Amino acid sequence: MTDGGPTPSFPTSIGTSDETTIRLLGHDLSHDLIGKVGFGELAFWLVAQRRPTPSQVRVFEAVLVALADHGFTPTAIAARLTYLSAPESLQGAIAAGLLGGGSRFLGVTEDCGRFLADTLAGHQGEPPGTDEEWDELALTAVTAARAAKRFVPGLGHPVHKSADPRTAALIGIAEEEGLRGAHLRLFEAIGRVHPQVLGRTLPLNGAGVCGAALADLGLPVELLRGFALLARTAGLLGHIAEERTRPIGMDVYRTVDRNATYLSPESD
Repeated sequence: MTDGGPTPSFPTSIGTSDETTIRLLGHDLSHDLIGKVGFGELAFWLVAQRRPTPSQVRVFEAVLVALADHGFTPTAIAARLTYLSAPESLQGAIAAGLLGGGSRFLGVTEDCGRFLADTLAGHQGEPPGTDEEWDELALTAVTAARAAKRFVPGLGHPVHKSADPRTAALIGIAEEEGLRGAHLRLFEAIGRVHPQVLGRTLPLNGAGVCGAALADLGLPVELLRGFALLARTAGLLGHIAEERTRPIGMDVYRTVDRNATYLSPESD
């Protein structure tokens, strides 16, 4: 009781514990889950509130692997430099890297999933059945985005100028598992038709195909960036571990600092 009133209740479907047990997703953590459920399966289950099938786990974990690392990206550099500055704060270094997950790096996963979901939701009539019908829907979406002066998320990559090697691999896995659904089909169609509108050919990037694959798994598009950050956390931890044994942070700092050139404000 609280001040004579009813005892407050805080419902959750995630987890609870008492003196002797921990329960997660309605199961005994120690007896039912530890050693029996993989981390990827658990992460999916926690968010979707439904246990994924083996096929869904395979596609989901393939996405996590695809997003774990991409070399010395701004997020990795931010993590390394933060660790250089505050080696006592591992959590600060990881957080610094994750905070950089936005519209240019990592956030494209969610942006692309939203774009595809919105396009499908706005489609009138029967769902497309043939490649030609998917192309027609994609052409309408790309044309509308161009008219609104908005980028089409999932197109282009700063390194992979002709093809992102992750894209075909992930589409192939989804196809093998029977999970190449509407979002991936639309994404592939965008890849075929966008040159007609943009006047140039851009690759379908890995972050975008990850967003399409996750959306086809039925995961909330509002949370897709979270899965990208979950994957990249592993990569950032790897970068920090390497920074401890083969550091580059001080060289990056010194290179930038020693090559700084002062410009008078009036020079602009």
